Amino acid sequence: MPLLYDLGTRCYHLGIRLAAPFVPKAKQWVNGRKGTWERLASVSKKVTGCLWMHAASVGEFEQGLPVLEAIKKIHPDLPIVVTFFSPSGYEARKDHPIADHVEYLPPDGRANAERLYALIKPRIALFVKYEFWYHHLKTLHHHNVPLFLISGTFRNDQPFFNWYGNTHRAMLSTFSHLFVQDEKSRSLLASLGKTNVTVAGDTRFDRVAEIAANDPGLAVAKAWKGDQPLLVCGSTWPADEELILAAFGKYKLVVVPHELSEPHLKQIETRFPKPLVRWSELEDSPIQSITDILGKEKSGTLLVDRMGLLARLYAYADIVYIGGGFGDGIHSVLEAVAWGKPVIFGPNHRKFVEAEALVEAGAGFEVSSSTGLRTVLERLNGDPNELQNSSAIAKAYVQNNVGATAKITAFILPLLEAKQFNPS
Repeated sequence: MPLLYDLGTRCYHLGIRLAAPFVPKAKQWVNGRKGTWERLASVSKKVTGCLWMHAASVGEFEQGLPVLEAIKKIHPDLPIVVTFFSPSGYEARKDHPIADHVEYLPPDGRANAERLYALIKPRIALFVKYEFWYHHLKTLHHHNVPLFLISGTFRNDQPFFNWYGNTHRAMLSTFSHLFVQDEKSRSLLASLGKTNVTVAGDTRFDRVAEIAANDPGLAVAKAWKGDQPLLVCGSTWPADEELILAAFGKYKLVVVPHELSEPHLKQIETRFPKPLVRWSELEDSPIQSITDILGKEKSGTLLVDRMGLLARLYAYADIVYIGGGFGDGIHSVLEAVAWGKPVIFGPNHRKFVEAEALVEAGAGFEVSSSTGLRTVLERLNGDPNELQNSSAIAKAYVQNNVGATAKITAFILPLLEAKQFNPS
């Protein structure tokens, strides 16, 4: 019995509840889970025998989505249930058409795990990247549900590989197969005797390549850019915005803040180069008027106050700045490099293998100050050959790493088709 694990999770859940009156995200986490069981009960008959995918948040959902789409093409009548741990993931994807039901993951515990199983009785389960919840995993294993980890990554500082990690090692034994992103992860698992492991790569490459290949375009963004060099700043935080303000130079800007609260948007409005317009102010405007007026401006800021546009906006950039590198870590760079865009980011990117690879290859650039950012921008902007070369490297990086979805689905589909579903 994982006593320390259970104590830790209970303390964690208690901490969130105690923080809820003071921390908006904690409050959202608590309030979002109210009514979970009632919602699940109302769809139980519809989703019984589903494919259940669990993801921490939006990024992990996007990693799992290509697999869901591939399976859905073959089995269009297979119900899909998606659960999220984070409120941001749930709120962003609660209406996604791929899923028959989207829900918060009930807090991990034996009773909750059995209750969830009884309501949805999944035919197959997918956990994405680094979501490990002991009781949910053990319950699936107990009921003989084929369980797969997709786009997994492992590091030697994780509990699995340390003396205190017995409970975490037990979780690994619940998986039918583990699909990991790299050879290092496979080797670490091999050190624990795990042989049911395949290096499939990262499904995000498939996702971003598909978006870039099939995107119909954003007329507003094209009109805004005109014929001027454009710097798209994605998922920015205040520290990133300070850096950009001090260094932007000869670029028109598209700024997509990570936090879309009205106070933050107004702060950007007061400080960033003019003319400054919000996306919401332009989206219903005649495109020709945007082209004739704003498209001819030499500078200015398009402030994006809508969710879900960033991956497509990168198409119009000459260079991309990725936020988060002065905080907990940079946001995804792959949406940008799929379009063949060199990427600039702050120093906190060491745990992001794709960022490290891009720096080494010459399509990623680390900056730690406004001076450093200005230097990189001027170098790329002033040398068309270097900009073109960096762009080609970025695009090739994505194209050389697609294929994870095909490897995973080639393994899962025969099992799904062969398995006789008899919910217990």
